[in-house]
Amino acid sequence: MNIILASASERRKELLKRIVDNFQIVVSNFDENKIEFQGDCGSYVVDLAKGKALNVASNLNTHEDIIIASDTVVFLDNKVLGKPKDKSEAFDMLKSLSGKIHQVYSGIAIYNTYNKKIITEYVCTEVKFSNIPDDLILKYIESGEPMDKAGAYGIQGYGGIFVEKINGCYYNVVGLPLNKLYFLLKEMGVDL
Repeated sequence: MNIILASASERRKELLKRIVDNFQIVVSNFDENKIEFQGDCGSYVVDLAKGKALNVASNLNTHEDIIIASDTVVFLDNKVLGKPKDKSEAFDMLKSLSGKIHQVYSGIAIYNTYNKKIITEYVCTEVKFSNIPDDLILKYIESGEPMDKAGAYGIQGYGGIFVEKINGCYYNVVGLPLNKLYFLLKEMGVDL
C-alpha cells in the first residue's frame, strides 16, 4: 500500500514524517468553495478533508493507496477564519482574535482506494490569545508568516507568542492532529 498525503502544506508533510516513514504527496485540486459552511465546524472540516481525499483518489491510476487529507480552520464568534486573502484581512483576523478564546478545527479523511473504505474524524482545540498591540500585529504580518495559515497565525512559528494557553491537541493547531491520525491509520489497517 502506498500512503499519499493530499496536501501541499509543508507543516503537514513535516508532521506526517513523524509517524509514517514513506509517503508521497499528491496535491488535491478540490474546489473548497463547493462546501458551504452550515454552522457546524466539525462537519465542515470533515467534508473539506473528504473532498480533498476523493479528489486525489479520482486522479490516481493505482488502486492500492491510503490517502490522507486534512483541512484546518479557525472558528471565532460563529465565523470561520480561513487563510487571509491579503494583509488587511490578516490584520482584521488577528485583531479579532486578540484577547479572546477561539477554536481550531481540523478534519481528517483517510481513504483506502482498494476497498473504498473511508474514515473521517475531526479534532477541536481551544486557543486563548493574549491582548496583542497593533504594532506587533503589523510586524508579524510584515514577516509574511500569517499569509498561508488559517486564522492568519502559526502557533509553531513567531505567531506562537500570541498564544497564552491551549486546551487540546497542539498538533491540531499546527494543522495535523497526530494522535487522532495515528489511531485512525491503525483502524484502517496501516502498519505503523
